[in-house]
Amino acid sequence: MTTSTPGRVLLVARRPGAYPTIGDALAEASDNAVITIASGEYAETVELTGIRVTLAAADGATVVVDGRGADRPVFRTTGGALVLEEIEVLAGGASAIQSHDTELTVRHCTVSGGRGPAIAIRGATAFTVTGCVISAAEQGILVDGSPGRIEDTTVEDVTGDGITLGQGADPVVAGCTVTGCGLRGVYVYQYARPSIEGCVISHTGHEGIAVAHHGGPVIERCTVTGTRGPGIAFASGCGGEISACRVSNTAEPGIAIAEGATPTVSEAVDPGAVGDSALDDMLAELDAMIGLPGVKEEVRALVDELQVNEWRRRAGLPVGAAGHHLIFAGAPGTGKTTVARIYGKLLKALGVLPIGEFHEVTRRELVGQYIGHTAEKTATVFEEAKGGVLFIDEAYTLTRFAGSGGDFGQEAIDTLVPLMEEHRDEVAVIVAGYTDEMAGFLAANPGLASRFGKTIEFENYSPAELLAIFGRMASAGDYELDPDAGPVLTDHFRRVSGDVNFGNARDARLLFEKARTAQSQRLRLTGRMPAVEELRGLRVADVEAAIAR
Repeated sequence: MTTSTPGRVLLVARRPGAYPTIGDALAEASDNAVITIASGEYAETVELTGIRVTLAAADGATVVVDGRGADRPVFRTTGGALVLEEIEVLAGGASAIQSHDTELTVRHCTVSGGRGPAIAIRGATAFTVTGCVISAAEQGILVDGSPGRIEDTTVEDVTGDGITLGQGADPVVAGCTVTGCGLRGVYVYQYARPSIEGCVISHTGHEGIAVAHHGGPVIERCTVTGTRGPGIAFASGCGGEISACRVSNTAEPGIAIAEGATPTVSEAVDPGAVGDSALDDMLAELDAMIGLPGVKEEVRALVDELQVNEWRRRAGLPVGAAGHHLIFAGAPGTGKTTVARIYGKLLKALGVLPIGEFHEVTRRELVGQYIGHTAEKTATVFEEAKGGVLFIDEAYTLTRFAGSGGDFGQEAIDTLVPLMEEHRDEVAVIVAGYTDEMAGFLAANPGLASRFGKTIEFENYSPAELLAIFGRMASAGDYELDPDAGPVLTDHFRRVSGDVNFGNARDARLLFEKARTAQSQRLRLTGRMPAVEELRGLRVADVEAAIAR
């Protein structure tokens, strides 16, 4: 077996002893070299042939490779292997990245601009594009003939097609978002056989997913919505599969299959119908949570109201405008994040939101470093959350009363208020935090409180409930808790639950981890391989040692 010899590690930075440009570093790079790039803007283009190299931003660095002044690709590679990691690529008169028969990996990069496809991949060599954002290009990603994987990637605001797969290409396209395309969201043609899984395609000028010229994709668990053409369309001579997809708010028919096309269609979701079994499963997930009786009752009441509204809409009866924004008030560790995730799933199952994805942010993701920056960051986060749930934890830290940088936090609130009203049918905003502090948060803007339909109070867990949570953690890790440890744990939770900074289930999780550590130390000191029952057993002594830490 042949193994690769590690190459040199080269630094690109504007300081003595480093390479001033990426091109300078590549000129001296050997095979398998890793080129680490310091923060900065690098106005250059790169052409590689037959070399294996990694270009990665240094830890915490913001690296921009700007090729807007050139009429050639910013990165063009033939043969070999190229890894691009956490780099922003700005294209000009050609593609941002053009690859031919290269082991290409593009990871957590931002790619924008250019003529033609932002990323063009050709040949028979496998590739990976993961965690990227591609925008403001003529086309998004083009794959001709290549196997590989496109995952967790967003393609948005392109004048042509979002993702084009042709010439027999058979990649996996998974968990991607394609939105704002002048033509088609995903175009499959010329015998391509991709798997398109769990993707969301919306707001396209033509079809959401179009299949032509003997294409044969497998399309599973995708959501297609808001397209000017049909949601999914198969031309004559095409085959493949469609299963468990949701198609809504598209031109008719939602799924268009031309005469002579032979795809199999199963479990396609009728956007006007709600699966009782799916709802029951999610409500069962809610019911399985320990404690929270008042929270469960409130969520079920919301579900009942939304379900009846949907029935009224389908019957042609009027339905009042209703937002889905909520306030979750209570101490940390009381299940607010978990309930918010379930709520998003419920809204999707009810057809209220097309995606139901969960976006959790804190002050850090919303607040910028200077006046005007915060509004831009907040608007971007809100846009990314459309179709799902935007969960803002510790939202009270955004108010001007929260300490340093309060004015910038106020800017975030002032930006959110009109967005929540204008897009109340497209996103559910849930703000969470301590009950008293949330009152100050709501007072930060005259229109903020009216944007929320309901406040749900999350009570602290009782000592008995915390014991049950601890026991569930132990069972999930395949540990067996000594029954005699129960009273010890209950007494401990009773003592600490009155502390101001008590974290409820978070503290129970921390205590469980400490008990595992204590067990590991105890077993290690035996000097032998423990039996299976010893490895599984959490004793009273382990719990007492954890409490004493």
